[in-house]
Amino acid sequence: TYPISGKRSRGSNAAFWEDKRLDEMTHQEWEKLCDGCGWCCMHKLEDPDSGKVYHTCVSCRLLDPESCRCRSYRRRKQLVPGCLALTPEKAASGWLPPTCAYRVLAEGRKLPSWHPLVSGSADTVHAAGASARGLAMSEEWIHPDDVGKFILSDGL
Repeated sequence: TYPISGKRSRGSNAAFWEDKRLDEMTHQEWEKLCDGCGWCCMHKLEDPDSGKVYHTCVSCRLLDPESCRCRSYRRRKQLVPGCLALTPEKAASGWLPPTCAYRVLAEGRKLPSWHPLVSGSADTVHAAGASARGLAMSEEWIHPDDVGKFILSDGL
């Protein structure tokens, strides 16, 4: 299990993500953790035998491929019934990339220097090559039976 219930750092000057567990964060703090990489909006395939998750470059139709943000975040669950709500318990699962802030913190690691909360810029996630920018292809253009043809061979 991951330390979603354990504190990472304690200090009066600590940033909220260093001072709180994921399950202690306010809604606003939780939302700020998103680095805008877009990888959570990419289709994944899970091997039923091994449980291994394979990431693809096929994105949800609501993902803006340039900003790597949802075009209709507040209505996403209505528009895409299969859209999963991220929770502290799901944060450490294999369907999020190892660079995702939610997974990073759930695993007790520190946010990378390119994370917008650390760098102060929303563009550093893209500059670092940690986002789906330039890779995302909308599911609108891919037949559902063909998603397996778009597995990223080098993984994430």
